[in-house]
Amino acid sequence: MQAEATTYNYKVVRQFAIMTVVWGIVGMLVGVIIAAQLIWPDLTFGIPWLSYGRLRPLHTNAVVFAFGGSGLFAASYYVVQRTCQVRLFSDGLAAFTFWGWTLVIILAAITLPLGINTSKEYAELEWPIDILIAVVWVSYAVVFFGTLVKRKVPHIYVANWFFGAFILTVALLHIVNSAEIPASFWKSYSAYAGVQDAMVQWWYGHNAVGFFLTAGFLGIMYYFVPKQAGRPVYSYRLSVVHFWALIFTYMWAGPHHLHYTALPDWAQSLGMVFSLILLAPSWGGMINGIMTLSGAWHKLRDDPVLKFLIVSLSFYGMATFEGPMMSIKTVNALSHYTDWTIGHVHAGALGWVAFVTIGAMYYLIPRLWGRAEMYSIRLITLHFWIATLGIVLYIASMWIAGVMQGLMWRAVNNDGTLTYTFVESVKASYPYWTIRLIGGTMFFSGMLIMAYNVWKTARMGKPYDAPIPAVDQNPHGAVVGNLAPAHGV
Repeated sequence: MQAEATTYNYKVVRQFAIMTVVWGIVGMLVGVIIAAQLIWPDLTFGIPWLSYGRLRPLHTNAVVFAFGGSGLFAASYYVVQRTCQVRLFSDGLAAFTFWGWTLVIILAAITLPLGINTSKEYAELEWPIDILIAVVWVSYAVVFFGTLVKRKVPHIYVANWFFGAFILTVALLHIVNSAEIPASFWKSYSAYAGVQDAMVQWWYGHNAVGFFLTAGFLGIMYYFVPKQAGRPVYSYRLSVVHFWALIFTYMWAGPHHLHYTALPDWAQSLGMVFSLILLAPSWGGMINGIMTLSGAWHKLRDDPVLKFLIVSLSFYGMATFEGPMMSIKTVNALSHYTDWTIGHVHAGALGWVAFVTIGAMYYLIPRLWGRAEMYSIRLITLHFWIATLGIVLYIASMWIAGVMQGLMWRAVNNDGTLTYTFVESVKASYPYWTIRLIGGTMFFSGMLIMAYNVWKTARMGKPYDAPIPAVDQNPHGAVVGNLAPAHGV
């Protein structure tokens, strides 16, 4: 019992880390299948539960909430223990979050192919599962903030601020947007109607991107980039400004999804303005992460884990430049409903979210099994290059296809008739959809390489729970290595 009290709880971190890899493979396989369906519509022989309309929400839920969510649970539970120098607030509640979250994902994998779906983007799961999500999420908040409360050091490291904001905001978003009236056990209707329903949905939808897929993963970035680089975070002051500017501004950007709809013009313009403002804190965070390598750039040559983490920041910068540009109404008139949006989403999802998650898992896995490093550094390097080339093929093909589609849809003849029929734009998109499929398959192949590397690493090691060290009274709170800011920065 004494041994348990003086070690970190890595068991739940190990569980979530392994499931991150598993759900990554599942979610990306479904993505490859639906990408292939756009080229070969009869690929699944007309089986209803394998149709595009049912597999697409399964794909988004699997990659965002199963893969991304498991990565966030694993990283946040590890980081909050290491930076606070205490064991998790409640081992039992932490175990409940793992099994509860796993049950949510399994229920999603069953209900979505069966067509049990609310039709709300990123919030497709029906009301019984929504209630389970809320219970698991509140338990997660109790574990995380309970650990912060009992910390042995006065300082709260910036990564925990981002994790905390992500946990609180996602709870608010989920509970408000999922308000619904049950009609039966597996059917409900939204508590909102018409344009109000659309407004609440995209307040949720864009902030799911802003807090689940941005703030949470910035928490990962602020811990694992300094740790892997062996350098202090470039500017602690900038990280604080980054935090407050981001969480205030992101909340108001959702209406840019509803340009040229029934939403009032002023609300559309408000979403556009705040989206443009978002460029500043987003790039501030990207610069802070990349500049952490100051004095250690040479490490990028030989360290593929660092490559994943730094390239993820480059894609974060790219996606957070493109997003505000696409929110401008005149640009949106060309990009809306086209594959350009798909390219933008995947620049963020694959380049930023998946890469920073993969880098964090490559950092965590050997430490969780008492190893000095992963089984094969060469396989990590191979994974990096296959995945990077896959992303480039994916997003470049979607950008080109999207601009082409937008131009074809708005082209008119001298007499005012449309130059192209819609089906002609579909036919013209086929070559780009083929390239997208190749890129997605490459990225998926990288996940298989990662799974093999993780399996071999776990087999060669054994589960390891590190002892909790004596309290470090460093005024910067650098209790986990070189995380404190450089003096004078």
